[in-house]
Amino acid sequence: MSTLLNTRAQKVVGLLMSLVLLVAGIVCSIAFGVTNISWHTIVQSFTDYNGSQEHLIIQTARVPRAFIAAIAGASLAVAGSLMQGITRNPLASPSLFGINAGAAFFIVAGSAFFGASGLTTFATLAFIGAAVTATIVYILGSSGSDGLTPLKVTLAGAAMTAFFSSLSLGCLLTGGQTFDQVLYWFVGSVSGRDMGIFITAAPYMGIALLGAFVIARHMNLLTLGEDVATGLGQKTIFIKLAAGVIIVLLAGGSVSIAGPIAFVGIVIPHITRYLVGLDYRWVIPYCAILGGILLLGADIGSRYIAFPKEIPVGVMTAILGVPFFVYIARRGDA
Repeated sequence: MSTLLNTRAQKVVGLLMSLVLLVAGIVCSIAFGVTNISWHTIVQSFTDYNGSQEHLIIQTARVPRAFIAAIAGASLAVAGSLMQGITRNPLASPSLFGINAGAAFFIVAGSAFFGASGLTTFATLAFIGAAVTATIVYILGSSGSDGLTPLKVTLAGAAMTAFFSSLSLGCLLTGGQTFDQVLYWFVGSVSGRDMGIFITAAPYMGIALLGAFVIARHMNLLTLGEDVATGLGQKTIFIKLAAGVIIVLLAGGSVSIAGPIAFVGIVIPHITRYLVGLDYRWVIPYCAILGGILLLGADIGSRYIAFPKEIPVGVMTAILGVPFFVYIARRGDA
């Protein structure tokens, strides 16, 4: 496959440039919004905080929003790349395979029927929901004599997405006050969060991202096919299990802090493979950085597309992701 960046030096430079863009995206996310705040005031909120309205907006709203968008985007992109490698399906992602929907359902159901609240509780429910859904999809996709196939796992994921999304909407409609509290989060949003929710989920997501780096070399062998990887001495069952745990932590963590945001896990892995090829030692870091950039950019755009009102970032990623998804589906390859 032809790539844009071919040599190691080009890939390193591209990674550094992407990192600069990520930092710039975080800065822009803090600086721009409905309330116009000068750069001097932004800097002063970090160096000489005085509790003014502008300083409160920066410290309690925009800073958490920027960091949550960055880590959620990185997690979804890396999770999508791992899923595409395991299933050898170019359309695999946490959103299309039902993992996001399952995590969201557990949060909605826990809130509606059991009075669940609190950041730690939501994070725990999201991880459990992601794990349960991933297990169901894998079992359904692996059933039959031909084992796990891209078509079967895609159909199983689509079925679980529809199933858990319908159950979530049913819970919201019957949950009374829960509908108002959860609906905005349910479509995917990084606004209205504080640093507490970031600090709660970030350690799990950070460990999972590091784990993705560790198994990158093994993923290269796994993408060659089950028989080839086994013939080269790869213990595929352990790599798949490790990748599955990482995907659950990444997807569950992103849902717990930002809701079920779609399409990031599809768009970024394809862009990354166009840039650096199929080597997961490059794919993982590029996905992490570009995923953060995409969600930060989508969040900034969501503040202005219907100015002075904001739309959830999940709507923006859908606007950006649907045409790309149609293109990939029509092209029919990775």
